[in-house]
Amino acid sequence: QVQLVESGGGLVQAGGSLRLSCAASGSIFRNNVMGWYRQAPGKQRELVARITTGDSTNYADSVKGRFTISRDKAKNTVALQMSGLKPEDTAVYFCNLQQGLFTDREYNYWGQGTQVTVSS
Repeated sequence: QVQLVESGGGLVQAGGSLRLSCAASGSIFRNNVMGWYRQAPGKQRELVARITTGDSTNYADSVKGRFTISRDKAKNTVALQMSGLKPEDTAVYFCNLQQGLFTDREYNYWGQGTQVTVSS
């Protein structure tokens, strides 16, 4: 129903920057939330940032001031600009889209993930 494809991951030194991109396709509702999650080895997947179709944003405390999420609603793309990267940002980053007609019946779609590695 919905496909998400990420790109932009890679290896960067601490303090550097990367920009992740995600393209969504398929049956995308008018109102939805797109975001980025990450999962480091041995850790649970965590929310990094999300953005609604109304352009409301939410960030994990650990990335506030360093990461910026944005979206192009016409193109159904979302980007994550990451600056001041730290080794603890190393993880697989997953694009996410959440949508649904009812609060208790929302569906999550996930991209395949893109690796971000930050060296010290």
